Amino acid sequence: MNVTARDPSGSSAARREPSQQRSRERVERMLAAAAALIEEKGSDTMRMGEVAERAGVSIGSLYQFFPDKAAIIRTLAERYNALGRDCIQTELSAASDRADLKDAFGRLVDIYYGMFLTEPVMRDVWSGMQADKTLREVELGESRLNGALLADAMTRLRPEADREVLERSAFLIMSLGEATMRLAISVERAEGDSLVEAYKRMAISEIDAERSS
Repeated sequence: MNVTARDPSGSSAARREPSQQRSRERVERMLAAAAALIEEKGSDTMRMGEVAERAGVSIGSLYQFFPDKAAIIRTLAERYNALGRDCIQTELSAASDRADLKDAFGRLVDIYYGMFLTEPVMRDVWSGMQADKTLREVELGESRLNGALLADAMTRLRPEADREVLERSAFLIMSLGEATMRLAISVERAEGDSLVEAYKRMAISEIDAERSS
């Protein structure tokens, strides 16, 4: 059994990685059980004992792979984040000019918003990330990664622009996007839709802005 190195933030979410097929299947049952419990009752009230019971494993086996609830939430979040990054990279890498980039970004916002509307587990996992300082730092790192992808696309289409300026702008755009999604899913649907549209207009305007310094 391999043990992952503790991440630089000092997170207690470092966990054992299963090396055998049977262990991997057991971990998947644990994660599926946790996701089901989060969907039913939210991440705040989920208990490790409940996860073990629903997954059909001993509490000791659960703790072998996930030392605490934060480790489970982080693992689920990492999976959603990986899907999001793949989507961002796919959409933005195909942009060949500014119009393409603006269209691609608009599609990404719609896709992301749709995921939160249709995946209650994703919403609750995100809430769980906000409740833990270390997990908030993980989310911040994810914003930086996504911002770097956007900055890469902006730099490709505007090679004369100052890269540092573009990186700050892209990081801010992605961070504000996450805040917008949190707000949008917290209000009535019609208001949420309008907030997302307003964010898209502001973000696209920033993406299209001329900046060299």
